[in-house]
Amino acid sequence: MKNFDNTSPVIFQTADIDKEIIIKEQTGSWQRLRRLIATFLMVIFAGLPFIEFNGQQAILFDIGAQQLRFFGLIFYPQDLLIFFFVFVIAAFLLFFVSARYGRLWCGFLCPQTIWSFMFFWTQFRFEGNYQAQKKLSKLPWSTDKLTRKGLKHVAWLLIAFFTATTFMSYFTPVKPLYIAIFTGELSALFWGWVLFFAFATYTNAGWIKEKMCEHMCPYSRFQSAMIGDETKVITYQASRGEPRAPRKLNREKPDGLGDCVDCNLCVQVCPVGIDIRQGFQYQCISCGLCIDACNQVMTRFGYAKGLIANVANRASNKLRSIAYISVIVVFTAIFAVWLANRSLIEVSIIKDRNVLYRENLDGRFENSYQIKLLNKTNQAKRLILSLPENEGFTIENNKPILLDKEENKLLLINVTSPEGHSAQFTELTFMLTSEQEKVITKSKFHAKAW
Repeated sequence: MKNFDNTSPVIFQTADIDKEIIIKEQTGSWQRLRRLIATFLMVIFAGLPFIEFNGQQAILFDIGAQQLRFFGLIFYPQDLLIFFFVFVIAAFLLFFVSARYGRLWCGFLCPQTIWSFMFFWTQFRFEGNYQAQKKLSKLPWSTDKLTRKGLKHVAWLLIAFFTATTFMSYFTPVKPLYIAIFTGELSALFWGWVLFFAFATYTNAGWIKEKMCEHMCPYSRFQSAMIGDETKVITYQASRGEPRAPRKLNREKPDGLGDCVDCNLCVQVCPVGIDIRQGFQYQCISCGLCIDACNQVMTRFGYAKGLIANVANRASNKLRSIAYISVIVVFTAIFAVWLANRSLIEVSIIKDRNVLYRENLDGRFENSYQIKLLNKTNQAKRLILSLPENEGFTIENNKPILLDKEENKLLLINVTSPEGHSAQFTELTFMLTSEQEKVITKSKFHAKAW
């Protein structure tokens, strides 16, 4: 017996993982919106590696140099806190969007969805529409069938290869990468990664498709925890549509029937192969294709649109929304403060532990230190090393330190105690001063115990 309650619980269906889902190509406002968003994101994805800033690639994850470049900012492993802030802000932003608008990420922003629909579009071009594809799949293998399916897979592989090379251009300079590819000089290691990502794209978007969302992606599994009565979800208005039955066009609606004409278009256009009329199901990615299909049918029959709509059962939970937004604002502010106060000169001073101290001819004590310096900027630095809080202590042969852009330098220095120094342990405060900032670090000074 069918459940026609609009507030029916989430339905978990056992999917046939071997069943091929053939979908009908659909047009409409939701489809146009998704294509607009997907095109915008694809242009960003493909174009960002070619953007230069100050003569260098604007965004580059240089694994060999252990650097992340982002429009003039250079981050090193010491700055990994940036990923904590980014992930926390992104997570709570996703929670907020999911609580208010359901699976907006899955239907419009997720790379799996964008690439799957790109592959669907390519399949329509080579194999035809919904009916043609169903007919083609049932026909025995022939030259025509082999040609159509072969060209489709060639197009899929080309898209996958382009995706892989674009992705790799975020990890190696883009111009040398494409020059090496076209000249055949790309190393075996990079070829291995390009082929791996191409195979992953081809498999995920071409073969796995909805099974990735349904069986592998954890987001669809915990999505139900994010959804409440105030969440907008794509819903079939059963109170208006039932009882459903086919009917003839341009005829008055038979008495006792709802608006649903039982055309099954909402099922045919669904990329995950569910029937939205059976209630909300966790497989639904909120792509809105069923809304476009149903609205077109309602227009043809002269009925009001919105039989399938993106609605909520009650007003939004303002307290939860405020809580999510507050967390996002707080972490964004902390992130901004951390970024503004991040030291652009990394300093590490290590006491020589092989020789704790030396006593010179004047009766003074000497300690040796290793100073590791890292310039996190793309500008040369002139640094002055001093001991501002340790009167009488001197740095031997102290000269300005010249640090080239992005240079990692190791220096050896000797520090001499004042005459008559008697303390066994003294805390030294080293200060490195440049034109823009000061960096302070501390270390121990050892002397003979009197």
